[in-house]
Amino acid sequence: MRADPLVSTAARLLQQALRFEHPADAVLARFVREHRALGPRERARLGDALYAVLRRRRLFEHLARRGAQGVLPPDGQDLHERLALLGLALDGGAPLRALDEATAAWIEACRGIDAATLPEACRHNLPDWLATRLQAEVEDGFWPLAEAMLQPAPLDVRANILKEKRPAAQAQLAQAAIESEATPYSPWGLRVAGKPSLARVPAFASGAIEVQDEGSQLLALLLEARRNELVVDFCAGAGGKTLAIGAAMRNTGRLYAFDTSAHRLEALKPRLARSGLANVHTAAIAHERDARVKALTGKADRVLVDAPCSGLGTLRRAPDIKWRTSAADVAAYAVQQAAILRAAAALVKPGGRLVYATCSLLAEENEAVAEAFSADERDFVPLHAGERLAALKVPGADTLATAAGHLRLWPHRHGTDGFFAALWQRKA
Repeated sequence: MRADPLVSTAARLLQQALRFEHPADAVLARFVREHRALGPRERARLGDALYAVLRRRRLFEHLARRGAQGVLPPDGQDLHERLALLGLALDGGAPLRALDEATAAWIEACRGIDAATLPEACRHNLPDWLATRLQAEVEDGFWPLAEAMLQPAPLDVRANILKEKRPAAQAQLAQAAIESEATPYSPWGLRVAGKPSLARVPAFASGAIEVQDEGSQLLALLLEARRNELVVDFCAGAGGKTLAIGAAMRNTGRLYAFDTSAHRLEALKPRLARSGLANVHTAAIAHERDARVKALTGKADRVLVDAPCSGLGTLRRAPDIKWRTSAADVAAYAVQQAAILRAAAALVKPGGRLVYATCSLLAEENEAVAEAFSADERDFVPLHAGERLAALKVPGADTLATAAGHLRLWPHRHGTDGFFAALWQRKA
């Protein structure tokens, strides 16, 4: 078969990515660096094809091995080549060139297949352990959730209120011919139409906007950081929430950004420079018991613990996570999360607030950790996330929290990544 040369290139990319030794975005970036002859359109097609396969891997492997509607897959190709064909043909890009009649017929049969006739695994495209866990925990919402996680995430940005209010930031995007609309919950958010590159957009370069999912913005909002307070972002990572918190503090007080990854904190520096914040103090720590952490014991007005987690709430953006994560990984995260939460709680002064958050969908990393902490730490009184958001005039605040008062965001219900948060106030 003579095929579009992009098929063989995509097959090589998939061969590397499907080993699941590294995150898909890192594999793609390295592949592009090693293939400098690829043009912008080819790079975009390869990325779209890779993520299409990662999202619907079980369906595509079924079609690649067994065919569709009685039409068998083409002979003389290995699995990666067939997956590449499907990823490129079904990604919505330009039609593939130079396909023989049998291959074109197979792709057309795959495109028209009725999902209802397929095994459940080909419909939810999750590993068995995760599908079983979510079916038990989400119950009637499982299939809407599974379908939502197969869709690409929208592009959300946060207006940096230190520089611009949301309407002004939206107007700047419009001047750059980028359409956007206000996010339904976050008072800072804008949802951008399509997938424009923002790197050279004046609003981004000036720090008027920052890329951040609406759910992540709500976590920063729940902290309710105020002027001249001492605030700690305990697991700051690349600093998206740090930036939002610093702006809410109006660039006053002291905001500590701790993380065990110096590399991730280094990536925060250019974002800090754009943001205009001068109240952020970054520190790479060895572990949650680091001396720099202990120096703040009982001194912080507010502490955010966005704990390391499985990341299963971000499958719209990083679908490879579901193939690189096991039930044993989740159990290990839960142990780590409990230890980090206890260490972070020690920093909160009497009357201060503690927020524990993850981007996981699973109760083991969320409610179970929060409930165990509440049972052990009687000095911390739970707060109701829905009530706090309502006080902040967030529309639909009552739909964002569980009966127990925890924040629970779902892709299929709220259009955000999957997020969880529990809140406490330390007794005065």
